[in-house]
Amino acid sequence: MASLNSPLRVCRSILRELRALKGPEYKQTMAYNYVLEQFRKNQVTGERYCRAQQEALHSSLTYLCLLSSTRQHMALHNLYHAKGEISAEDAAGLVGLRLPTQPGGKGWEK
Repeated sequence: MASLNSPLRVCRSILRELRALKGPEYKQTMAYNYVLEQFRKNQVTGERYCRAQQEALHSSLTYLCLLSSTRQHMALHNLYHAKGEISAEDAAGLVGLRLPTQPGGKGWEK
């Protein structure tokens, strides 16, 4: 996210995260309208330099980080917790391990 220093890029990234969260009807949400309203309100013209715009950019970067981290967290949560109870052999396989085998070649009894 270091390359996100332009307010336009930040706005587009936030809207992209909202689209990933809400689906195709994200433009009808209150969050969409609020984000666009805030970016328009803090837009800088050629005649003024506004410290509030820098603070708004920092706040928007923080919000973008929250949205993307929440999306990534939910993806990981669904990947590892949605399956319910798994066997010991499957759990060992998730971390790249194998269960030991008996000397006769048979695996652990279930």
